[in-house]
Amino acid sequence: MESKNKIAIWLFTFMRIVVGWHFLFEGLSKLFNPGWSSTSYLMESQWLFSGFFHWLIGNNTTLQVVDFLNTWGLIIIGTFLFIGIFTRAAAVSGSFLLLLYYLANPPFVYSSMPTISHFYIINYNLIEAVVLIVIASFPKDYLWSVQRFIAYYHAKRKDQKFPVSDNHAILETTDNSRRELIKNLAVLPLFGAVFFGMAKKRGWISFEEKNLAANTDGVSSASLLLGKNYSISELKGQVPKGKIKDITLSRIMVGGNLISGFAHSRDLIYVSTWLKKYFTDEKVIETLWLCEACGINTAIFRCDENTIRILEKYWKRGGKVQWLAQTYPKGEDLTNVKLAVDNGAIGGFVMGNIADQIVYDKKIEHLIKPIEFIQSQGLIAGTAAHSIKVPMACVENGIKADFFMKTFHHKNYWSATPINPSDPELPKQGQDHNMSHDNIWCMSDKDTAEFFKTNTTPWIAYKVLAAGAIKPEDGFRHAFTSGADFACVGMFDFQVIENANIAYNMLNTDFKRERTW
Repeated sequence: MESKNKIAIWLFTFMRIVVGWHFLFEGLSKLFNPGWSSTSYLMESQWLFSGFFHWLIGNNTTLQVVDFLNTWGLIIIGTFLFIGIFTRAAAVSGSFLLLLYYLANPPFVYSSMPTISHFYIINYNLIEAVVLIVIASFPKDYLWSVQRFIAYYHAKRKDQKFPVSDNHAILETTDNSRRELIKNLAVLPLFGAVFFGMAKKRGWISFEEKNLAANTDGVSSASLLLGKNYSISELKGQVPKGKIKDITLSRIMVGGNLISGFAHSRDLIYVSTWLKKYFTDEKVIETLWLCEACGINTAIFRCDENTIRILEKYWKRGGKVQWLAQTYPKGEDLTNVKLAVDNGAIGGFVMGNIADQIVYDKKIEHLIKPIEFIQSQGLIAGTAAHSIKVPMACVENGIKADFFMKTFHHKNYWSATPINPSDPELPKQGQDHNMSHDNIWCMSDKDTAEFFKTNTTPWIAYKVLAAGAIKPEDGFRHAFTSGADFACVGMFDFQVIENANIAYNMLNTDFKRERTW
């Protein structure tokens, strides 16, 4: 029986160490990730205390407190469980924390949500909480631990208060103490090795990475180097809003090219594949949650099965970002347009390349039909364009679009085309924006700004950063001061907060703008 009891002690000790390591790792990974926040997790809450959880992230101060307590709570609880100090208090605290996680997002509310150890009612949060309750129920001296060794050591010192005449007894006591120390601290070398490996893998102690981050200042194709990741606690305020008819939209909207893998990275043809690997369904949903937290309430995504699948997941979890759909009519065929209407879009528009070609081919009826159909369904409708001839053609033919999307950026960036857009030898300029040596999407920003000075149709500017070649501060200011009412911007998750702050600061200050909002 004694040997079975020792085996049980070792097994339960190992269980405590494993759970402690999990807590510690989760806490450290959050501590060393400056962009981490509990916002996304709490925002998804829909069960009993969802109002309270949503309130927590509605204020920067409470959010910072929650993130701090969450990170350091995990670290402290994990450390105590791992080495065995204040085990019962740590187990009770850890169980309480896990039950809070469970209450925020129980698996039966998200039965379609892919989670670890998902069995409708049971998930890993509940399992670990039960394990910790079991550990907390053990007598304090039952498991091997640092605390047990300390108590044992002090007990022996107390027993040795008076001289012991039997030298054998002293030697036996010393030997027992050594064995006790080995049993209780055997895990620490393993802990050090594992932590070192984790830190090295994550670059926490990589001098090479630190050196590169400190000294690199360059541009890789169309991607500008970001100096830091931003935390939601650094958000300055919600992105201001505007309206198209009765629909409220954020002044900057998240674009879908990156999510769909259209990188526009010049000759770096492998980047699109990388993007598709990065933007998993969960990463897209995480990005949308972050947009929502920043006040970016509209996403401009292409209309396809991939987009619809992801948005269905996001909306089912309580997401509020609305979808303005880029559609692909083919002459008289409006199948793709109907797909957007039937799957929750607030509006739709004809893709820019298609609209450019329609106007170039003088088949304006192919532009009229999709716009009128979308409007007949009670949604806002418009058209995108690379060529300024498209919105001009709409005005000339009496097409009452609810909005125009028009490319807009200057050409003061490193890879801009040297070709004169008014060159008579290039009759298709504006119809095919790829004719120049590099992708340039707005052949004449001055003509575009001039057109919208006298046209009151809401204008959503897109390609405002020329595929990342223009800094957001520059691109946003150029668009909004020139008359754009909204700006569509492709964003990685780690760019959302910075872009929101730029828009918030810019739109809440006075700047010269001839066109009224």
